[in-house]
Amino acid sequence: MTEYLRIDLESENWECRVCNHVVGPATRGYKEGMLVHDRDPREIHPPIIDPDKYRFTFSPDPEWVRILEYYCPSCGTMVETEYAVPGHPPLHDMEPDLPALKAQWSTRDEVKEPVIGPAVEAGQGHNH
Repeated sequence: MTEYLRIDLESENWECRVCNHVVGPATRGYKEGMLVHDRDPREIHPPIIDPDKYRFTFSPDPEWVRILEYYCPSCGTMVETEYAVPGHPPLHDMEPDLPALKAQWSTRDEVKEPVIGPAVEAGQGHNH
């Protein structure tokens, strides 16, 4: 489904492609099973001009935007990042049609290409 997420069509679960961790049911949003880091946008986009002298510094205002980073709770691979409005729920970005996927993949061979995530490249985690 993405670089770091797949759906096991038999169990109908989201899985991490790096460590095979079951994230949660594919009938729900995968983000519900992820670790979330709610980042201050100023950490990612630091002020260009002095915030002590100027109200607007070309850095996002944390009262207007937040950056959500989603990580696999097993291996720590970052799966997704989104810019969000504070107080709003996370974006529901994928709603797979499981019956259609099952029909489509019933005539195909399973793809067994290895996925190398940052944790695996650094010698942490495992690649199955």
